[in-house]
Amino acid sequence: MNIFDRFRSLLTKTAAPAPAKPATSAKFVRPLPVPDDPLLAPVDRRKRNRKDARKGTKAVIIDDSATVVAVLRRILRSAGYVTRDAGDAETGLQLIAEDKPDLIFLDIVLPGMNGFGALRVLRKDASTQHIPVIMISGNEHATEQFYANRIGADNFMKKPFSRSEVFAHIESLLDEDAVPRRVGYVAEIIKPDADEPTM
Repeated sequence: MNIFDRFRSLLTKTAAPAPAKPATSAKFVRPLPVPDDPLLAPVDRRKRNRKDARKGTKAVIIDDSATVVAVLRRILRSAGYVTRDAGDAETGLQLIAEDKPDLIFLDIVLPGMNGFGALRVLRKDASTQHIPVIMISGNEHATEQFYANRIGADNFMKKPFSRSEVFAHIESLLDEDAVPRRVGYVAEIIKPDADEPTM
């Protein structure tokens, strides 16, 4: 066989197939535990049982502005709250006495008895002194917030307010995990102050 025939036979020779690799079983890797991430806190926080997320929470709104009452009523009812409202302190106190609410929104400037007077009545009564009260006002006077807190308000909200602001104020007051803000009040805390602003 000459060199050309030998070269031709090498070109036409079929190569032997490569040996197959032995089959291997699939490997499952267990993921490592992820450390606590502060960015996940808001998601976990929403999973908590919160009273402000329950339907049927009862709220009383005491404000002489029909617009404020309508806006606040719509915000609360959209979250499943049951609301009642009054345009003056006397009517509001009567509503509260008839059916104790879980939360009270109380305006400071009212016809007749003002919000400070109504708050004092609520805090003197053992059956209502535990109910969270959010004072609301359109004035920018820091003295209003000072006296509201001194008499026993749990929070202070300025007008105008947004939906997110309303629920931000509510959340800390109606959280099931929160420690009750008060057990009782002594006379020195709720008695009238000579410097208290009058409305």
